[in-house]
Amino acid sequence: MRTAYTTNYGQALIGESLDLLKSLDDGSVNLVITSPPFALQRKKEYGNAEQHEYIEWLSEFASIVREKLRDDGSFVLDIGGAYQKGVPARSLYNFRVPIHFCDDLGFFLAQDFYWFNPSKLPSPIEWVNKRKLRVKDSVNNVWWFSKTEWPKADSTKVLVEYSERMKKLLLDPEAFYNPAKRPSGHDISKGFGKDNGGAIPSNLLQFSNSESNGQYLRGCKAVGVKGHPARFPAKLPEFFIRYLTNPGDLIVDIFGGSNTTGQVAEAEGRNWITCDLVEEYVAAGALRFMSEFSEDEAKRIYQEVLDGKAISFRTSDEMPKQTELFA
Repeated sequence: MRTAYTTNYGQALIGESLDLLKSLDDGSVNLVITSPPFALQRKKEYGNAEQHEYIEWLSEFASIVREKLRDDGSFVLDIGGAYQKGVPARSLYNFRVPIHFCDDLGFFLAQDFYWFNPSKLPSPIEWVNKRKLRVKDSVNNVWWFSKTEWPKADSTKVLVEYSERMKKLLLDPEAFYNPAKRPSGHDISKGFGKDNGGAIPSNLLQFSNSESNGQYLRGCKAVGVKGHPARFPAKLPEFFIRYLTNPGDLIVDIFGGSNTTGQVAEAEGRNWITCDLVEEYVAAGALRFMSEFSEDEAKRIYQEVLDGKAISFRTSDEMPKQTELFA
């Protein structure tokens, strides 16, 4: 395991994530958020375990994650679904993950989230496009696990814009509703007409994953490599980082890929560590942190990371104290 690059708030490592996890102090991490390789039937270039061995493989990481979390810490896991081999019937592996984690590893399922990606391509082609037997699968499970029943969370940090109807109601509440107990049992009080700065979001998160011209992809083009094939959009880690952590907290991504998590954590003023086994993915992820983009600089940074030189990105002379733990 080696350091590929560092920033004001964190560092990206190349190597085995299990080694990273074992090196951390118990009870030191506020949030582990990651998207591991899914248990798909077709092997991907970034590596993925077979469905029958997937739970055991992922549990090796999860059991150590639990030890490293603070008592109020969280573990957020983005997992996509899959089909059984050769037939149009779904695998249940993604549902067995939370059952096993809670029954056998001691986690609590704080809440289940669902990431709807409207730009996701139809898959698998055999059942969706060719035979027309199934519809497009556009939703990933995002399991929010916690070490105790009371993880740190604040939904006021992730409020969403009010609907147009709610905006009209707030302008003149008395014209739209009467405070009273509804047949459903809900007691709608006068406080319902209070402007709280936004609406509480639902557990269905809609974020398109269709970036085509950001700095990361421009950098990949400049150095002649493909972008990571399974990146999640920045809005996904941003939601949970804002929801479940405070500035200065420590965030870890154990399957860091191109380091979307680190980029978001940096912007949000959180300490972070990410790790990935594929050095080309980590080297390309460094291009996210260039203050000014140029092709020549992108090529230099990418090659130096591959050559084993740790790059330092700094915007000020002061480093957060917590990153000293991971030097």
